[in-house]
Amino acid sequence: MHIAEGHLPLSHAVAWSVAAAPFLVHGAVTLNRRLKDSPEDRLLLGASGAFCFVLSALKIPSVTGSSSHPTGTGLGAVLFRPPAMAVLGTVTLLFQALLLAHGGLTTLGANVFSMAIAGPWAGFAAYLSMRRFGLLPAVFAGAFVADLTTYCVTSVQLALAFPDAESGVAGALAKFGGIFAVTQIPLAVSEGLLTVLLVRLLRTSAAADLIRLGVLRPARTEAAA
Repeated sequence: MHIAEGHLPLSHAVAWSVAAAPFLVHGAVTLNRRLKDSPEDRLLLGASGAFCFVLSALKIPSVTGSSSHPTGTGLGAVLFRPPAMAVLGTVTLLFQALLLAHGGLTTLGANVFSMAIAGPWAGFAAYLSMRRFGLLPAVFAGAFVADLTTYCVTSVQLALAFPDAESGVAGALAKFGGIFAVTQIPLAVSEGLLTVLLVRLLRTSAAADLIRLGVLRPARTEAAA
């Protein structure tokens, strides 16, 4: 997903940065307020950020100028809501660009929009829509959709920047999406299962925190989970 340094035209890089900026500002304000009101969230928030950093650093070569990998954003979106992941995802992408040469500074806005904004919001919507079926199915759906949405948006970004000579943006979108699908669908399934395992562990070891965050419901049995 991480579009490489210098791979996007300057106008596209600037446009995606502008599009991502309001979400990042809103996320920073929301996260700052949360930490002031609930400083006990720091540990779990840090763990969510670390989960995102580690998973998204496991890259597989894919589309020229990009890569495939898990994103790890579904967990943070479920626990702390998408605005928090806009911040955590941006920090993750910035560190990876500076320390791992994974992604880049000129493409940071585009990468943030796909992985730290679009993915978490779509994943959280999937989580909410599946919540009536139980916690764990909803968590799987959230992580799976967050991962795939990231790559759908990346495919759009690349197609807009590099339309096919004959079939235009639509043809390029089909090409990029088809290449990503080979690696990304299995990765999305694997990420969903891993996130479910982690939430099961948290449900045992940190149930009080999950109840406080609204992930677990007190006085109600998660029968389908």
